[in-house]
Amino acid sequence: MNSAPTVARIRQAIPAGEAETGPVERVRRYRKERLAAAFRLLARFDVADGAAGHITVRDPQHDGCFWVNPVRKHFSQIRVSDLLLIDDSARVIEGEGTLNQAAFAIHSRIHKARPDVLAAAHAHSRYGKAWSALGRPLDPLTQDACAFYRDHAVFSDYAGVVFDEAEGDRIAETLGGMKGCILRNHGLLTVGGSVEEAAWWYLAMDRACGVQLLAEAAGTPVPIEPGSAALTATQVGTPEVAKINFDCLWDVLLDEEPDFLD
Repeated sequence: MNSAPTVARIRQAIPAGEAETGPVERVRRYRKERLAAAFRLLARFDVADGAAGHITVRDPQHDGCFWVNPVRKHFSQIRVSDLLLIDDSARVIEGEGTLNQAAFAIHSRIHKARPDVLAAAHAHSRYGKAWSALGRPLDPLTQDACAFYRDHAVFSDYAGVVFDEAEGDRIAETLGGMKGCILRNHGLLTVGGSVEEAAWWYLAMDRACGVQLLAEAAGTPVPIEPGSAALTATQVGTPEVAKINFDCLWDVLLDEEPDFLD
């Protein structure tokens, strides 16, 4: 067992119970730690695709500003110190690196349209891309997929790489008040009231896409009936469930890759 994680926990890791309390710097540090961890975890699940993809979290002090990954850094190598603070004019006001303009076009509009959204995740994962090409919402085929039952949308207006903020507005409008959106011919987008939620919903949605692809390739899937799907959504689709699942992965990451805290 590596002794580094113990040192890292004592030196830097902030208890979840203190996540959004106390001095602004402590809250900011907590959010950045969870954001850096989210990138590492998505990389572990083979979600990273070159320089594509971004996860953001609001800054607790500066209105309209959010933290995001630099475009030329692979998810698997992101550290807290790599993160960029971006203002509402797409300027890098803290950190060193280049902003992915697509990240600004999408995430700035999501954060503007959804005050309840603290974090948003978008990537070009294998299953998410494959399912997005069908232009269909997910069916409630499994207990886990029910987390997205009547809680995700399909954005069908594909027009190339999203550099236009107006397209970001259309994505935000399509997303509405839901936790996820399938961007046709593109990938997946998930949001949450915390980094933990946005990241876990991304992983869960990508795997739901993979399961449905496999099930449809094997035969004719039998969906869960609407009443049971709606009930299951209240059991597996909550912020609490997302945080529990993320925290399981967080503990593994602290043990095996504590350098993300640097």
